[in-house]
Amino acid sequence: RPILATIHLNAIAHNLAQVRRQTEFTEARMWVVVKANAYGHGIKNIYPVLCERADGLAMLDFSDAKFVRQMGWEKPILMLEGCFSADDYRKAFKRKLSVVIHHHEQIEWLKAALPLAHEDEIIDIYVKLNTDMNRVGFACDEVDAVYAELRQLPHVGQIGLMTHFANADLPRGVDHALTRFKQSTEKIRLTHPHAPLCMANSAALLTRHDTHGDWVRPGIMTYGGSPFADKTAAQCNLQAAMTLSSELISVRTIRAGEGVGYGSRFIAPHDMRIGVVACGYADGYPRRLSGGLGVMNIHGHAAPVVGRVCMDQTMLDVTDIPDVKMGDEVTVFGPGGGDTADTIAAKTQTINYEIVCGLARRVPRVYKENGKICEIWNDLEET
Repeated sequence: RPILATIHLNAIAHNLAQVRRQTEFTEARMWVVVKANAYGHGIKNIYPVLCERADGLAMLDFSDAKFVRQMGWEKPILMLEGCFSADDYRKAFKRKLSVVIHHHEQIEWLKAALPLAHEDEIIDIYVKLNTDMNRVGFACDEVDAVYAELRQLPHVGQIGLMTHFANADLPRGVDHALTRFKQSTEKIRLTHPHAPLCMANSAALLTRHDTHGDWVRPGIMTYGGSPFADKTAAQCNLQAAMTLSSELISVRTIRAGEGVGYGSRFIAPHDMRIGVVACGYADGYPRRLSGGLGVMNIHGHAAPVVGRVCMDQTMLDVTDIPDVKMGDEVTVFGPGGGDTADTIAAKTQTINYEIVCGLARRVPRVYKENGKICEIWNDLEET
């Protein structure tokens, strides 16, 4: 099956260089966020770029932490949701992981794990404050007591402070949360001036240097997605790291009045040529792009979606594309014309994160650096 996701390692390197340029004056280090298998791009295969560019990796799954340690990663790893049991703390000690603590049960699990820690084992912690997200994190008036409690525990090393902004992509959207964070941590920062601060996600990183603190957390921008609804990736000096492509597996002529696809929701207004591309919603192409909303690219020409997106195939209007034939390459999304993950997200009223993270495991990945293939990954072959 000809569908293929191409991951451009040079684009990821470019985007992380942009992070470095943004933090040049603040000298903040970067936790590169690689949760959800590096937003669908594959931790294993982008690992060389991470080794070269990242100061630390931020993730959720302890299996991912084990994996990158086995690959040779010796720099810091931050578990963004922290531990889910006392046993996770034992894993954190063993693998030298930094963990976020955002509720009191996690402190109790840490205490339960401490008797089993070896004498020389230390764990670094970030206390997370809920400033405006109302998702996870301690209330701002709890932070002094929580920090003091953790400071008294053995085997606890550096204790940092962090938050996550709910509105960093909006004009002055961090103002309230940043003020709350600074006010709530003022006492701690006076008594522990070296406690690291970690606040900025991609949107804050690009727009508000006063949020950089000691560590920033580039997520979607690492992979070339814009963190803003009103700015493209190019306007943010970011390069898309993923191109999804396939081929036409059928080209046919239909007559005026004939229907296309399930329910015949599209009726040809005139004689047309319909191309069928081997890509559907089971590959991660949103069904909501049915009925002309989606646009793919063939030979540099726009090919609108007609009819309903199917599980494995999508029909395109190729009437005005010259010399179109079976086997022609189709860019489903990516740089170079047609839709991008950003434009698909806008059309389907979602976010670019969902588009790249939603790429199915059955879609093979090819990794390119300097225009040359350096890795091929196919889930079907691995299983």
